[in-house]
Amino acid sequence: MNATAARPIAQLPPVRTGRTIQGMSAILLPLLDDDQIDWPGFRAHVRRTADAGLVPAVNMDTGYANLISDSQRQQVLDETRRELGAGRFVAGVFVGDQPGAAFDWDAHRRGLDQILEVDGTPIIFQSFGLTEQADEDIAGAYDKIGRHAGEFLAFELGQMFAPFGKIYSLELYAELLKIEACRGAKHSSLSRELEWQRLQLRDAQRPDFRVLTGNDLAIDMVMYGSDYLLGLSTFAPEAFAHRDHLWAAGDAGFYELNDLLQYLGFLAFRDPVPAYKHNAAQFLHARGWIQTSRTYPGSPERPDSDLQILQNILDRLPTKDAQ
Repeated sequence: MNATAARPIAQLPPVRTGRTIQGMSAILLPLLDDDQIDWPGFRAHVRRTADAGLVPAVNMDTGYANLISDSQRQQVLDETRRELGAGRFVAGVFVGDQPGAAFDWDAHRRGLDQILEVDGTPIIFQSFGLTEQADEDIAGAYDKIGRHAGEFLAFELGQMFAPFGKIYSLELYAELLKIEACRGAKHSSLSRELEWQRLQLRDAQRPDFRVLTGNDLAIDMVMYGSDYLLGLSTFAPEAFAHRDHLWAAGDAGFYELNDLLQYLGFLAFRDPVPAYKHNAAQFLHARGWIQTSRTYPGSPERPDSDLQILQNILDRLPTKDAQ
């Protein structure tokens, strides 16, 4: 075995017991047998997520934001607003481009306006045109977005999720904190250390800024002051909400439930990571919540052998009566 250099443990943010956690959950876009969108299943999942106390997030990676058409994206927004009434939701602004592309402000503005018209909160997916700029130009792009949109969320995405993703330097992250309209940022590096650094910077410079963990392999980051916007929580929004309630109440049951949900995360978010969406469809279908376990055409799939493990986890989740 090759020896590896020891890495000193970074100074950690304090564990914040009794804290109320803000949970946001990326909604899976379910499909029918003919690969058309299962709109009743989608609406029901938006409703159960909101009823659990989590903020639904639509047109995210879990909603195949990079694959669906603009008209489908618009229908997702319309269906979500009708289902929630005046309730809050977050929606992704996705601009598809190619390496070497310039930052496309007009496309971002159109995506923002789609969401603002239905009174949603935009979260800005990265693109080649955004992330290939110099840091000062990236900060300028976010400032322009904020001046147009008002309140919005940013998004750092590791390249294991998408080739256009980029994890920003701490210097650039500090510039995001200076943009008042940017109310938080989803951090999806799958690195505890990088997220701890962001929490420390947030605490020092702007305590009201939300560091939204996207680390489905370390969902206990909420113990250190992160909130979350996760794809994993779409498997069991009521279980995540119950876990969050246990933490706010100082109940040690948090740890046992968190361990079970993390076991689910380790299974679902193994390589290839994007195939977690098929696991989500398998899990929700096993729960009787959606009509099929199909994943969007062009997305990687999981083997049927996962079904037995997923069912075992489902059987161990606390029931509503137990909560």
